[in-house]
Amino acid sequence: MAKVLIVDDAAFMRMMLKDILSKNGHEVVGEAVNGADAIEKYQELLPDIVTMDITMPEMDGITAVKEIRAAHPQAKIIMCSAMGQQPMVLEAIQLGAKDFVVKPFQAERVIESINKVLGK
Repeated sequence: MAKVLIVDDAAFMRMMLKDILSKNGHEVVGEAVNGADAIEKYQELLPDIVTMDITMPEMDGITAVKEIRAAHPQAKIIMCSAMGQQPMVLEAIQLGAKDFVVKPFQAERVIESINKVLGK
């Protein structure tokens, strides 16, 4: 079971992910609405995994990955991207994100990604 921080500016996306994760035995320990919020919540909650949206107001997911990984090199972050965001996904992976899932979310793919990142 992993403690997960969900970062997405869309409430329904957070709800969908929360649903997928909790049905598969993971615990959602927090939710953040943008990158700045994500950095703050990460420091506070120290989750096992973060699911990070790319495009958000205030601070995007790429910047948040950079900041979180600078402070916590062991952070495990999975990017959540819409179709056509491949260049940004690649940038995030170069900055230390461990994997990515494409929206709309497919439950099996989300769980597969979490297991992969946890090394299961």
